[in-house]
Amino acid sequence: MARKKIREYHSKRLLKEHLKRLASIDLQILSAQVTESTDFTELTDQHPWLSSTRLVVKPDMLFGKRGKSGLVALNLDIAQVAEFVKARLGVEVEMGGCKAPITTFIVEPFVPHDQEFYLSIVSERLGSTISFSECGGIEIEENWDKVKTIFLPTEKPLTPEACAPLIAILPLEIRGTIGDFIMGVFAVFKDLDFSFLEMNPFTLVNEKPYPLDMRGELDDTAAFKNFNKWGNIEFPLPFGRILSPTESFIHSLDDKTSASLKFTILNPKGRIWTMVAGGGASVIYADTVGDLGYASELGNYAEYSGAPNEEEVLQYARVVIDVKIISK
Repeated sequence: MARKKIREYHSKRLLKEHLKRLASIDLQILSAQVTESTDFTELTDQHPWLSSTRLVVKPDMLFGKRGKSGLVALNLDIAQVAEFVKARLGVEVEMGGCKAPITTFIVEPFVPHDQEFYLSIVSERLGSTISFSECGGIEIEENWDKVKTIFLPTEKPLTPEACAPLIAILPLEIRGTIGDFIMGVFAVFKDLDFSFLEMNPFTLVNEKPYPLDMRGELDDTAAFKNFNKWGNIEFPLPFGRILSPTESFIHSLDDKTSASLKFTILNPKGRIWTMVAGGGASVIYADTVGDLGYASELGNYAEYSGAPNEEEVLQYARVVIDVKIISK
């Protein structure tokens, strides 16, 4: 399984679209994406609520702790949002030891609220771990002792009985609503092959769940069966990650073929290098190297699959072998 992060904008889009389909829960969330190419006049024409609603704006760059880093602006009008974006677009910031410019923002309605809840679902080897807390928000780490967690084996459905320990101490008047929401989110998680999903926080607006902050990761090896459900999805590089010339070259080969050609340098000084035919096999090889205790020696992740032609395989192999020789 390849866990690929997606932007918050797409996480919320997928949740809204498919929660209604799978659980008959209609989320009233709204969001718009802003990049360097965005024209704010066109954006407000496309999303009229932007000009009639107080707004929140924040970077959508695959890193957390935006609030604690002073990168979230609240209760703005659209003109103030444009000023906030203009002042920060393309500006390099450091997060978690990585430096990179901010290129993408998400804009949403400003939602006054009192309660903040936490929810996360993580795909594990033998099932899924589901965690919930009635004390969500930016202080979740300081209140981690209040997080309730259950493990659900792969073959087991998330029933009201299985969900009950997570919400047992909630007031009766909201327990059913939040329980139904958790089960609905889990249905989306499974149906769309999420590997990780986190809402910190979500709240209740007019007694209905409303995700305020959300992170998601998809298993991109399931793209072949989910491309219609995912729609126009984007898998950005991790924050601060810059492709090497070799990685860029193979990425360009991958874009030009119906086959799959993947190559990522993990450790240029590693002694173990792979070039495996088949996406599933390549993941198994990489996992096995790690399981045997040699993850630090794994130089790369590589796979070619989907019946590439002979010329594509030769180009791919030549580049991978050259990188290995240079790295030695």
